[in-house]
Amino acid sequence: MSEVLVVEELNASADAVWELVSDFGGVLKWSAMLESCEVEGEGVGSVRTLRMPGAPAIVERLESLDAATRSFSYSIVEGPLPVEQYVATLKVSDRGADRCEVEWRSSFEPVGAPEEQVVGIIRGVYEGGIKGIRQALEK
Repeated sequence: MSEVLVVEELNASADAVWELVSDFGGVLKWSAMLESCEVEGEGVGSVRTLRMPGAPAIVERLESLDAATRSFSYSIVEGPLPVEQYVATLKVSDRGADRCEVEWRSSFEPVGAPEEQVVGIIRGVYEGGIKGIRQALEK
């Protein structure tokens, strides 16, 4: 199994960040890479279909959602990423007054592409996502 971990501190309260990212279907509020997000179902087990310009859709399922620990996990059901058994967790931790830490991690099996390349792609998605969270909070 391969793993990716990105951890960054933000100048915002953990509650504010959690409110933004915990809406599984609300990813368009903070992700500039996406043009649409459609959700089927509610809560754990719901499925979202993400579309980016000029790319095949990515279908993800919400595997867990825990407001007490401010974390959720999701898996990729289908999509263009060269991975199998992909499960990711995004967690928001309080770091004091108007400070928090966002931890985004995943494990997966690379398929059809070198591990270094797949890890780089996923790391870029997480770094871009956290940058989007930061920008959304500044609005």
